[in-house]
Amino acid sequence: MSNNTARSIRFRNPTRHLLIAIAAATVVGMPSHPAYAAKYDISVPDGVLTQANFKDLSEQLGLVLAYHPLAPAEPLGLLGFDIGVEITASDIDENESFWTDVTSDIPSYLTLPKLHAQKGLPFGIDVGLVYSQVPSSNIGMWGAEVKWAILKGTLATPALALRGSYTTLFGVNNLDVSTYGADLSISKGFGPFTPYAGIGQVATNSSSDATAFGGGALQDESISATHGFIGAKLSFLMLSFVAEADFAAIPTYGLRLNLSF
Repeated sequence: MSNNTARSIRFRNPTRHLLIAIAAATVVGMPSHPAYAAKYDISVPDGVLTQANFKDLSEQLGLVLAYHPLAPAEPLGLLGFDIGVEITASDIDENESFWTDVTSDIPSYLTLPKLHAQKGLPFGIDVGLVYSQVPSSNIGMWGAEVKWAILKGTLATPALALRGSYTTLFGVNNLDVSTYGADLSISKGFGPFTPYAGIGQVATNSSSDATAFGGGALQDESISATHGFIGAKLSFLMLSFVAEADFAAIPTYGLRLNLSF
């Protein structure tokens, strides 16, 4: 895959990608899937990665770790509270040298099972937290968000929201990766069904104490990427189900099951 191709946003048929989100995230979430069949720790050894490879690895890890809302733009309200489980599956370039140099047996979809909670606050503001620890791997992450509904939405008009987010990697020795995100999203409810879409920017900062291939230290990387996302939420009393597809240099598909109070 060329660098230009890898950095283009993969955004084509929205309906098709939502169906892929449901299928891919469900399949990779099964315990029997190869993603959980073997241990695949990430390690950045000395003298292996070139600076260019470290940048490519940082870009893809940043998009894997980036905050995925899996929620419409409309606010939860002052008494609203959502807590649930989710899984995101990112279609990484697992055969590229920047992956094979730092791990083995990594699956084609890097999956993160997560705990995700959101709480409504006054003035159309929601806050959220997410935590993940990948089974059979040293990959872990946590993140947080603040979302402000500029327009809360009515029966006739959509909701519009701004979100700021942060995530960070933990558990991987000799590698620090954090992301900062901002996005704008829109949603409109139709009874129990609420489709949504958005566009945003993710900034990834990464560093490592490892030496680069050929000598010298690996330099810190700061990478910015644009992404778009579409999703839909289906609610049944206190339960809700969300599917989302995120389009960037690598696509990410997510599923979320919520209990709402």
